[in-house]
Amino acid sequence: MTVSPASAPTPPSSPTPGAEPASPASPASPTSPASPVSPASPASLGGPEERLAREERPTRPCVTELRLSAFAGHRGARLPLGPLTLLAGPSGSGKTSALTAYEALARLGGGAELGAVFPDPVACVPERARPDAQRRRGFRIGCTVDGPEGPVRLDVAVQAEPELRIVGERLTGGGLVLLESALRDPGRRTVQAAWHTAGSSPVTRAPLPDDRLGTALLPLRVAGKTDGQRQVIAAAEQAVVALRSVFACDPSPARMREPVPAGAGRLLRGCDNLADVLWRTRAECGRRHARLVAAVRAGCAGPVADVLAEPVDGGLVRAVLDRGDGVRTGFERLGDGELRYAALALVLLTGPGVLEVDPAGEVPAALQTLTVLADGFGRGLDPGQRDGLLRLAAQMCARGHIRLTAAMSDASGAAGVPGARVVDLVP
Repeated sequence: MTVSPASAPTPPSSPTPGAEPASPASPASPTSPASPVSPASPASLGGPEERLAREERPTRPCVTELRLSAFAGHRGARLPLGPLTLLAGPSGSGKTSALTAYEALARLGGGAELGAVFPDPVACVPERARPDAQRRRGFRIGCTVDGPEGPVRLDVAVQAEPELRIVGERLTGGGLVLLESALRDPGRRTVQAAWHTAGSSPVTRAPLPDDRLGTALLPLRVAGKTDGQRQVIAAAEQAVVALRSVFACDPSPARMREPVPAGAGRLLRGCDNLADVLWRTRAECGRRHARLVAAVRAGCAGPVADVLAEPVDGGLVRAVLDRGDGVRTGFERLGDGELRYAALALVLLTGPGVLEVDPAGEVPAALQTLTVLADGFGRGLDPGQRDGLLRLAAQMCARGHIRLTAAMSDASGAAGVPGARVVDLVP
């Protein structure tokens, strides 16, 4: 698939009341609260089509499409996401900005405040976007989350100037608009929201804060007394579960060479505390550690009998390779490619309990999928290391417990890798 950014977008706004839901083929900015539309497809009638559709739905919620309606260099882009997705293209094609948008949605889904997610929101506004009469400019992003409730679409409009705020949001599923919000009074730090009720009143209206994702707040705001309310909660929880279990990773070799304090053993996005993680995980799961050793042996020069951490002065630990002949090579002696390779292999072979992520604690781990976002996946790697990591990723993604969305300039190594999906971006 080739995705190319189009012309600059118009800033997010609040369209007239009563607007119909956006067509699935044309992502649009969220509109003002409207009356939910009754589903009309045969699958909504509970017949054989509905039963078949339910059987084919993923048991673990996962993001299957990223929409960049108007974000940085993207306009009207729809990126399909599978268990193993590679965003490929030259520098300037928008790979990093796509991952930035994905991570932003993940953090918003986890309840993060808007300003913490977008410290430089103006950089997310398309370059040629012109302000409206009120000097407003912004951007729009969204995603589709598939799972037991079927496909659920989430779209968000964010105003970046003159002040950062969410000005519109839409959550749809099952042919219904389940939540819509729109900015009504710029003088108030709230948006007017309406969510599906299907009780004595078709919708419930209430203000929501303009610095939080409404979808993440719904499970705390909706009573769940009617079938409609329960449908809203189920769809919102499906979206939140998929978005919260995201780990953005970009190993930094320079920081990985230094000894670190022994601490919580949760891997940071730069993997600079990899030694601390090895100190913890080596004894936790022998099978997983054996696979890590085998992977590192295939990607690092010289013999490798073990990968471990050892204590040094000052309560610190350092990562080393045991060469099997009494010699231990500290990570400070390894090349950048070897360090990035070892860190990415560890990420692919571990899980939320080790990575610095905050998955939904109320949902069993067996019903969640960890999604790894890796920018510059092939950076510093030789072809053998790159292809070895892709094969390892394919093996782990095939199990269903982990998904990988990675950016790399050259995805030619993905040819022949089972399950790999390449999305080509062009500047």
